[in-house]
Amino acid sequence: MGNSSAHETDGSRRPQQQIPVVVLAGFLGSGKTTLLNHLLHRSAGSRIGAIVNDFGAIEIDALAVAGALGDSTVSLGNGCLCCAVDAGELDVYLGKLAAPETGVDVIVIEASGLAEPQELVRMVLASEHPGIVYGGLVEVVDAAEFDDTRARHPEIDRHLALADLVVVNKLDRAADPERVLALVGSLTDRAAVVPATYGRIDPEFLFDCRPSEERIGQLSFDDLHDQGDDNGTDGLGGNGHAGHLHTGYDSLSFVSDVPLDPRRLMRFLDSRPEGLYRIKGHVDLGPNDLRNRYTMHAVGRFLRFYPEPWAPADERRTQLVLIGSGIDTEALGTELKGCESDAPHADEHGMWGVLRYVQGSEDEPDPEPYGG
Repeated sequence: MGNSSAHETDGSRRPQQQIPVVVLAGFLGSGKTTLLNHLLHRSAGSRIGAIVNDFGAIEIDALAVAGALGDSTVSLGNGCLCCAVDAGELDVYLGKLAAPETGVDVIVIEASGLAEPQELVRMVLASEHPGIVYGGLVEVVDAAEFDDTRARHPEIDRHLALADLVVVNKLDRAADPERVLALVGSLTDRAAVVPATYGRIDPEFLFDCRPSEERIGQLSFDDLHDQGDDNGTDGLGGNGHAGHLHTGYDSLSFVSDVPLDPRRLMRFLDSRPEGLYRIKGHVDLGPNDLRNRYTMHAVGRFLRFYPEPWAPADERRTQLVLIGSGIDTEALGTELKGCESDAPHADEHGMWGVLRYVQGSEDEPDPEPYGG
């Protein structure tokens, strides 16, 4: 995500980048394993570390197994890694996958059989590994069976209320897809709700894909799948639709040479709308902190700021990217524009709201985005 740890702000060097850890949850049959397979096959040049209970449903047979990091970790031919673990091993393998030598860009934990989604999220948030950052809870639901699933598993309402992103899968099989989408949306707490078939969502929802130029000279598994699609198959049990993602996303790029006022910025963040899933980038807070820029990482309701010293060659400006589903990008741009301030002097208490979300600060909120 291009986010940075705040452990070093003395100006000696820029902090290390952190790897987002995404928790993927959903009841049996919802399609979360299909979604994970889709991400593994369509990683767009990025390296995915996948932590799962059982390799059985992951399509390793279709991949060239190239080696191993340990007894339960295999390296896949497209640069992805898979681990089979239980909850007690989770932190160990998070550490292994986050090691710089793996080159992993994102870690996806398939929650089935490991623990309650909320417990997995808490474990990720409680990890003290400086190389990872929470990347969101993604709940997958089966649109065709949603009513029956709620009857059998009433706890799904609680799971949806906790989710940062909800993928309403198998929408093409639902008798009344609009009703299901509206019902799911009513059960979430401002989460982005996106429709999908065959678990196909755009990877950019979850992580920053590497530029394809980084794969020059090496035929990746993505390339092989592209060739397969030309022959009418997608390698995922579909009929050649892998190149047509059923779930797009809305994004806004905001750039400003005028510093942002920290109070106004926090009001904007506190009231961010439904469907706004990710915010990434860095903020210039002008006279309120002349020394540092603030890298921002927000996913769902989770928020962190990472102060890092401006380098002499840096242009002092704010650069943010907002990603969501069904968001009003024009209105969001106007709201961010309203956060600009050319005041020459600092607001004495203006930084308090921002500093509450700096990791390690004395009054940092409890690292539990769900309040219980």
